[in-house]
Formats: sequence, C-alpha cells, structure tokens
Amino acid sequence: MGTSVIYERGPRARVIASDSTWMEGEALRQLDATAALPGMRLAVGMPDLHPGKGSPVGAAFLSEDVLYPSLVGSDIGCGMALWATDHPVRKARPDRLAARLDGLDQPWDGDTTAWLADRGLAATDHDDALGTPGRGNHFIEVQQVHQTRDAAALAALGIKEDRLCLLVHTGSRGVGEAVLRRHAERFGATGVAHGSAEGQAYLAQHDDAVRWARANRDLCAHRTLAALGVDGRPVLDVCHNSVTAAVMDGCRCWLHRKGAAPADQGPVVIPGSRGDLSILVQPIAGRDQALWSLAHGAGRKLARHEAKGKLKGRYRREDLAHTPFGGRVVCGDELLLWEEAPDCYKDVGAVVADLEAAGLLTVIATLRPLVTFKTSHGARDETKGAQGDWRRDRRAARAAKWGQQ
Repeated sequence: MGTSVIYERGPRARVIASDSTWMEGEALRQLDATAALPGMRLAVGMPDLHPGKGSPVGAAFLSEDVLYPSLVGSDIGCGMALWATDHPVRKARPDRLAARLDGLDQPWDGDTTAWLADRGLAATDHDDALGTPGRGNHFIEVQQVHQTRDAAALAALGIKEDRLCLLVHTGSRGVGEAVLRRHAERFGATGVAHGSAEGQAYLAQHDDAVRWARANRDLCAHRTLAALGVDGRPVLDVCHNSVTAAVMDGCRCWLHRKGAAPADQGPVVIPGSRGDLSILVQPIAGRDQALWSLAHGAGRKLARHEAKGKLKGRYRREDLAHTPFGGRVVCGDELLLWEEAPDCYKDVGAVVADLEAAGLLTVIATLRPLVTFKTSHGARDETKGAQGDWRRDRRAARAAKWGQQ
C-alpha cells in the first residue's frame, strides 16, 4: 500500500486516500465542480469516493450561507444501525437464518402510524415501506465478530464475540425522495439561502426524513429479531446522508454529507461488499481537515449498468449467493445480485487503512457476514415483466433529470 496522504486539489477541494487507492476520474471531476459552487468553503472526498448524480458519493461539503439539498441527495437520513443480539454464534446456521429472513421486504403488518407517533412523527404517504430495507445497496445483515482489535472498546459497546450482531443499512425510502423532488421542481440543483423561507422549509422536511429513516432502521431491526426469535439491543445508529449546522473558523456553516459517516457521534460501522467484512471503528475527535467525517463504506468501483456484462463470464448466479466466509446472500432479483457483486466494490480494508493512517480512526473489530438480506426469493427480477419495465423507466427518467442539472 502507498503512503496515506491528505492532498489538496485546489483551495477548496481535498481528497483523503493513499497513493494506491483507485479513484475514478469522473468522481474527482464532480468533487472539483462541487467545490466551485457559490458559498462552498471545502469539499472533502473520502477513500470510498465514487461518481454520483451530479455530485460525488463518499464526500463531505462545507458551505457558508447556502444550503444545497442536491448534495444530500434523495435518500435523506440513510445510515447504519448496529444491534447486539443474544443469539449464540455456535448455534448459527446460515441456511436456517436465511430462510427465516426471507420476506423482510414485504410491508409490515403492524401499525405504522403508531410506530411513527411514538417517535414524534406524523403519518406519510410512504409508510407502506416502513420497516423494509429498500433496494440498491441497502441490506439487513446478520454478522459475527471476526477479529477484535480493541477488546475493551468492544466490551464497552456491549458486543460479545460469542453472540451474533445485526447491521441494518437503509434510509428514508420515498420520504426523502419526495422532499428532494419538491425542492428540485423549484430550484433544480441550485442552493438556497439558509435563512430564507425555502431554506427553513427544506431543513424542517429534511429533519423529519432523518427521523423517519431512523424509525425505519429501528423497525427493520425489530422485524429481523422477531423473525429470528432472538432479543437484541441497539449499539449505534449513524446517518451518512444529511446536512447539519457546523462552525469553522468562527463562521456558521452547513455540513453536507453525501455518503460520509459522522466522526463526531461515537463509533461507526464501515461495511464492505456482501463478500467482505464490515469494520467497527472509533473516530478520533477534532479532525476538521476531514470535515468531521469518515468513509461510509467500501465505495463502488464498477457502475451498476456495467456489472452484469463485465462479471457474468467470471461467476454464476449461484456463486454470488455465497460468500467467501461461508455466508449466504438472500436476493431474489438477479439484476440486483449482479449489481451488488463483491467485485463492484473497493476493498473496505484498504479504505479503512487509509483513514487509520491519516489519523482519523482506530479499529475496534471486524465483523463477518453470515446472512445478507437484499430482496425476498420471490421478488420479481427487474429484468422481467411489467414491474421491471416500470422500475427501469423510472430509474432512467430520474437519471436523465439529474444529469441535466
């Protein structure tokens, strides 16, 4: 591995990565373009940086006086929640666990209005999705401790090496998308003054979407625990798509995170691909050169539309349903299975090593995947049927819309 560096790309753009970390040119171009936006003070790309819709994913952006909803994106509040369970590792059988998780993407049969009300939230038009992970790179994963680097820190979190953990990665589903759409219909990808009526309205809707996303992760965890017949408790819940107030050099600013985990809210899980480890880390406080942020995952190195064509000659579908650790991937959508193949992602160990060498974190433990839930086995492939046509049309229209902004 090359020497880890924090290198400047200009007066307002910075990248944190080692010399050997691959960065796609388009992602760097997007980072530079975002750094040049009015009011932008600094844009920082993490080692997991990759191209997004107009602005890169795996980055944090600090602006003064101006809010940029497009830099948060449509999945407002997306993040990671880690739970500790009482299920003994020695009794865990991946095939049996996988069978119990099948169906977690179906609507919850409980009272969503009451679930949200208990968390101070009103019902929305998108509550049929509450308690489901969604598609894309979202997942629910049963894990076990693979290797411990800091036993005291792990014990302080209440995680035991001989008990299973649960990691939930999901966000605000249609709620955040609706918030961004309302803003984009009026302002496109341009920013708004934070003190304006428009800025205040966005912040209020944003904050509700963040809370809805946390309620969604909480319900996903409860549904999973119930399906497995085990008890559990939350260890952490961190959001990596948000905008929050921040102060730098005495100035009030706005910190936008688009696929960047907070480094100022306690321990963080940085997940790898479905065929890789997840890494539990302790951020080192006060690192403003990284805008108080860390990588949120391994980061894509192969675009979704390229995945199946480039990988099909190297793997069979059934190969992608098993992991090198003996785990299982539950995914009934063939296209999604290829899009989320391990080869589509960077090495999470290298990503975390870059951040560790840069003095941004220490590693507590690595977590090994046993069962990863993506979609039910009965899910219809997006490559087949009218449902797939509708989804592809919607994705194409959304991509075209953001590509013009």
